[in-house]
Amino acid sequence: MSSSRVVGPVRIVGAGLLGTSIGLVLRRQGVEVSLVDASPTAVKLASEYGAGHAATDADSPSLIVVATPPDVVADVVAAEIARFPGAVVTDVASVKGAVLDSLVSRGVDLSNYVGSHPMAGRERGGAVAARADLFTGRAWIVCTRPEVSAEAVSAVTALAEACGSTVVELSTSDHDAAVALVSHVPQIVSSAVASSLVGARDDYVTLAGGGLRDVTRIAASDPTLWIQILTANSDDISTVLRGVRDRLDSVLTALDKGAATAVLADLLAAGNGGVARIPGKHGASAQFAQILVIIDDTPGQLAKLLTEIGELGVNMEDLRLEHSPGSQIGFAEVSVIPSAEDELVAALESRGWRIAGEGR
Repeated sequence: MSSSRVVGPVRIVGAGLLGTSIGLVLRRQGVEVSLVDASPTAVKLASEYGAGHAATDADSPSLIVVATPPDVVADVVAAEIARFPGAVVTDVASVKGAVLDSLVSRGVDLSNYVGSHPMAGRERGGAVAARADLFTGRAWIVCTRPEVSAEAVSAVTALAEACGSTVVELSTSDHDAAVALVSHVPQIVSSAVASSLVGARDDYVTLAGGGLRDVTRIAASDPTLWIQILTANSDDISTVLRGVRDRLDSVLTALDKGAATAVLADLLAAGNGGVARIPGKHGASAQFAQILVIIDDTPGQLAKLLTEIGELGVNMEDLRLEHSPGSQIGFAEVSVIPSAEDELVAALESRGWRIAGEGR
């Protein structure tokens, strides 16, 4: 059991995906964790997973993490501050401005409150989906304010770092503008594309490949949760979404006029430029080479491939799988740094693996 910079006891309000995952990390580091949730079943499940124990009236936390649904975060934060005035309080909601505005309007003492937001999650929610590595390598935004105590900021920073995250300090307004761009609008666009599949012919949908799966993956997210998030950040989302709409309108107009070549070229080139800015695994923008390995649809093949890549000493940056219904083969798209591509392809082919792609 490793030590932690987090000073406990820690009280986690909300035994869902994020709350339980945080509890799992802290308990593995020996930090005392108590759990609170409106659902006794959620607390029981999170406790059985090892995320902490059910809270009692005798608890006296040093740090409180509010991980409730977004629409009640401000209420819960206010209640926790009133009950434990000496504790540092943070929340992990994905919209910060609405929470802060609500607390300020109530006259709550916010000297020990620091809003924060781990940029991590899964399509599935609840304690059953919790993972101790959920935050590893992810950004964790800490929203500092001039009036907040340095000790409170330090405590929340220690929590993020204990969970394996990289701390990014932003103002509340900058946070909401940033997540509108990189999280909230992608959710809307993904859902819009996925909704076009409803009622589509089955034989069309069966042809879906990696491109459609990539675009629509997050469309499987919880609608109730996302309605709360999106409505709470409506102004920043509208700004970004209008830009997307304008670009699509330009394409539609050009297509209707039969003169779409230049407009499409500009859009696709801009898309290439945007993708190039997305951070790689280690936080620096990078373009990776993709190697498409053909694997038999039999047990153990993927594990064998990954083992052999490890034996070859190649650091795999990403992995995506694709399988067509009825096919006896699948594809593993392995992303590596460009300088490792040719050597890895040659080594895999020498071991009997088939590599798909032009010229292979």
